Amino acid sequence: MLKDLFTKPKPKKKKYASIPSEQAKQDVPEGIVIKCPSCKKIMYTKELMKNVKVCMNCSYHHQMNARERIASLLDENSFIEYDKEMISENPLNFPGYEEKLEKDRQKTNQNEAVVTGEGTINGFRTSVAIMDASFRMGSMGSVVGEKITRAIETANEKGLPIIIFTASGGARMQEGVLSLMQMAKTSSALKLFSDNGRLIISVMTHPTTGGVSASFASLGDYNFAEPGALIGFAGRRIIEQTIREELPEDFQTAEFLLKHGQLDAVINRQDLKEKLGNILDIHQAGGEITW
Repeated sequence: MLKDLFTKPKPKKKKYASIPSEQAKQDVPEGIVIKCPSCKKIMYTKELMKNVKVCMNCSYHHQMNARERIASLLDENSFIEYDKEMISENPLNFPGYEEKLEKDRQKTNQNEAVVTGEGTINGFRTSVAIMDASFRMGSMGSVVGEKITRAIETANEKGLPIIIFTASGGARMQEGVLSLMQMAKTSSALKLFSDNGRLIISVMTHPTTGGVSASFASLGDYNFAEPGALIGFAGRRIIEQTIREELPEDFQTAEFLLKHGQLDAVINRQDLKEKLGNILDIHQAGGEITW
């Protein structure tokens, strides 16, 4: 008993945290999970892609690039691309512009901020123009305007409807007035297209701003948007400074525009293919509406 009182307690074993080696760190695949910027939930990237990049927790619509949009929207193996090889030049000799274009070509594996072509949606053939915000923030330069105009003219010749998906920061400043001219060119092409009784569907995604929102994005027979999309011309701060008033919290969102009559519907991306297929159907000879 007395011996136990004077016995030294056994020292506790030290606990060590194991630090992964550099090789182990490199073995962890990048991009395997993603954090939702809205609800902060972490989810597997593959699961998000299966859900057409809509958050399973809060329904936040993550940005899609043009190729992802084509894969989710058009029937498999139906897409035929137009004007794939068209690339922008540097008409104003803007410093560093050509290097930035080349960097974006390498990053996105495409030549410009819009992909145009034709394909089928639930069996109904249509022309499409799909803007991509990952290339120069989807800005509209000469090639973007030309590709969209050519897609409209080709659809007119073939008697096809056209669906335009917008995602843009506006006109491309490196091309100056040449980029602003695309607003008039695309709008004129749509006017001739409409005069021939063709169908125009505009789907505005996040963000649709500047000269794009002020031209062809707003000229559809149907104007739709994805939930939460930022849609507007000038920035919020500039408008507040100009009118000297504080704007509503949801100002320039798709939901705000719908409430004020500037959109026909806000459609969840998971329902978009079905809705567009229904609209293409009712515009066929003898078509019936199903909504």
